[in-house]
Amino acid sequence: MTGIIDYDAGNIRSVENALKRLGAGYVISSDSQVLSSCDRLILPGVGDAAWAMARLRANGLADFIRNTDRPLLGICLGMQLLCSWSEEGDVECLGIFPNRVRHFSSVLPGNMPLKIPHVGWNDITSLKTGLFDGVAEGSYVYFVHSYCADIGEDTASVTGYGVPFSSSLCRDNFMGCQFHPEKSGDVGERILSNFIRLRR
Repeated sequence: MTGIIDYDAGNIRSVENALKRLGAGYVISSDSQVLSSCDRLILPGVGDAAWAMARLRANGLADFIRNTDRPLLGICLGMQLLCSWSEEGDVECLGIFPNRVRHFSSVLPGNMPLKIPHVGWNDITSLKTGLFDGVAEGSYVYFVHSYCADIGEDTASVTGYGVPFSSSLCRDNFMGCQFHPEKSGDVGERILSNFIRLRR
């Protein structure tokens, strides 16, 4: 059973539909007791990091996430919230990964005329961890984001958009994808299939 963490900041329906396509059992909940009975967890998210962290703290989910021993996958904003800090609202995040999250305008060279947000298909390289079993180096996945996590020891894949950034992260039972696997066709389906096979 996969638990989708509901904190009112989500692309929950697209994740739900992807799990339905895979025939995976799931529950959507904001109750830590319900979520603690699941085999694995997904932290989705779109929107503002500071607001999202306030929501997680208000309902006790921040500490629950930090302390879970279940495999947990953060998607888009969900991955950024697993990092140490976000420039979006100058907010301390969950601190699972030491990476810091900055707006593209803060990291791109000033003469680089790239559109922000970064929207569309881009490749993932330097793939690490079992999340990418059966996924070819250089596969394309779908992104929608204005903020990016820097490269560090927990970087599990790299994507370039003017500068290289962490398109996924992994440490122990925690994983994150800046891209949307639920919107990334066959490649994304394979990544989600790999995740739902994980047990603690």
